[in-house]
Amino acid sequence: MKQWNRRNLLGHMGTGLGALGLTELLGAGSLPRDGAPHAPRLPHFKPKARNVVVIFCSGALSHVDSFDYKPALIRHHDTPLPGVDGLLTFQGANGNLHQPLYPFRPRGECGKMTSDLLPHIGELADDLCFIHSMHTKTATHGPGENYMSTGFTPDGFPSMGAWATYALGSENSNLPAFVAIPDPRGVPQSSLNNWGAGFLPAAFQGTPFNAATPVRNLSRPQGVDEATDRATRAFLQTLNERHLKRFPGDTEMAARISSYEMAARMQVSVPEVADISSEPEHIRKLYGTDDSNVLKAGFARNCLLARRLIERGVRFVQLFNGAYAMGEGKGNWDGHQQLKTDYDIHGPILDQPAAALIRDLKQRGLLEETLVVLCTEFGRMPTFQAGAQGRDHNPKGFTTILAGAGVKAPFSHGATDEFGWKAVVDPVSVHDFHGTIMHLLGLDHTRVDYYHNGIKRRLTDVHGRVVHNILS
Repeated sequence: MKQWNRRNLLGHMGTGLGALGLTELLGAGSLPRDGAPHAPRLPHFKPKARNVVVIFCSGALSHVDSFDYKPALIRHHDTPLPGVDGLLTFQGANGNLHQPLYPFRPRGECGKMTSDLLPHIGELADDLCFIHSMHTKTATHGPGENYMSTGFTPDGFPSMGAWATYALGSENSNLPAFVAIPDPRGVPQSSLNNWGAGFLPAAFQGTPFNAATPVRNLSRPQGVDEATDRATRAFLQTLNERHLKRFPGDTEMAARISSYEMAARMQVSVPEVADISSEPEHIRKLYGTDDSNVLKAGFARNCLLARRLIERGVRFVQLFNGAYAMGEGKGNWDGHQQLKTDYDIHGPILDQPAAALIRDLKQRGLLEETLVVLCTEFGRMPTFQAGAQGRDHNPKGFTTILAGAGVKAPFSHGATDEFGWKAVVDPVSVHDFHGTIMHLLGLDHTRVDYYHNGIKRRLTDVHGRVVHNILS
C-alpha cells in the first residue's frame, strides 16, 4: 500500500482540483478545442438562432427621421427643447426642435409609423421588432462603433462576431465562421476594430471581403500549377502531422495549421460564394444588383452575398452600410450640416437591398433560424444644430431593429421621450442588447468569457441583462 504523507496528499489534491477545472472547461460546450478553432460547439441551451446578420449603419442614422415617430416634434417644430437652456452637444450649441425631414405613415397590417426615408424596410413592419429605447455611453463615432461592436469604447476588445464564433464555432469548414462585408464606399471609422478578435485567438477575427473585393492572397502564385499546389499542401500536411505527434500540446501550432488548411479550402469556396451571377434574375432584381445607382447596386450585391454566406452556414455576418473616408455625412449617416441632402443619397442605397435581404431569408425559410440586426452607433438630436441644417450626435436615445429567429414581430419595445431625445421607457443598454443577441444564440453571456491580463473578460463586461420582453 502506498505510504501517504502530507506532500503526497497535497499533490493529489492539486491534481484533483485541476481535473475538476478541466472537466468544467471541456463540459462547457462553448470553448474551442485545440487545433480546431472553428469546429461546431454546443450552446449552453437550445438556441432560437443559428446565425446572425448585423447591418451596421455607420455614422449614426437619425431615429427621429426614420423609425421613431414623434408627433410632438411636429407640433413643437422650431421651438426650444423644453427643460434645457443653452444645450451643448458634441459639436456645440443646439438650435430649436426640428420636425422629421421625411413624412411618417403607417406600414404593414400593424400600422407601424415609419418614414419615407426607408419605405422598403418600413413595408416589413409586420416582421420587425423595434427597440426604441437604446442608449449608449459615448457621442464620438470611433468609440461609438467600438462600443456597439465590442461592448467597450477603447480599441483592442473582441467584436461580438468574434465572441459568437469563439463560443459556437462554425457549421461550414470551407468558409470563415465570421465574415465582415465592408460598404462599397470603404470601411467604417473604427475599421477592423468592428470585426477584430482583440485578445481572443486570432482565428476568431472576422474575414473582411465584399462582392467587389474578394479575399486577398487566395490565388496560386504565377508559375505554380494546381497539381504542384496540391502536392505541396499534402507534403506540408504530412510535416504538420508529424510535428503534432511529437508535440501534442502545441496548441498554437495546431491552430495555425487549421488556419492554413482553411485558407486552402477558401481558394475554391470564396470565389464560388461571391459569384452572384448564378442567382436568378428575379432575385438580383429584388435586391437591385443592377441598379443605375452604382453605390446602391454595390451594396445590393453585398446584401445578396450575406444571404449566400448564411445559406452556407457562416455563423456571423457583419454587413456595413456607410464608410468614413469620404468626409462628414458624405459617405455615411453623419448628418450634421445638410442632413436632408445627405440622407436623400444614403436612404436609397440602404433601403431596397436591406429589405430584400430580410424578404429573401424569409422566403427561403432561413429567417426562422437567422437573427437579423439593424443598428447604428448612436442616435441624433431632435433639434437642429445652431446655424446648420442637420442634427448633432445623441447617445441618450435611439432605435435598433431585430428580425427573425426568436423575436416578437410586429413589436415595439421601450420609448424615448415625446421629442425623441432620451430613452425613458424600458431603457436598453448596449450590453443588454449584446446579452440578448447571445441569448438568442443559446448562450449565457455571463459564461462566455476569456481570461486576459488577470481579468475574466466578456462581451458584456460586468453588465447586461437579457431583454426578455422582445423574445417570442
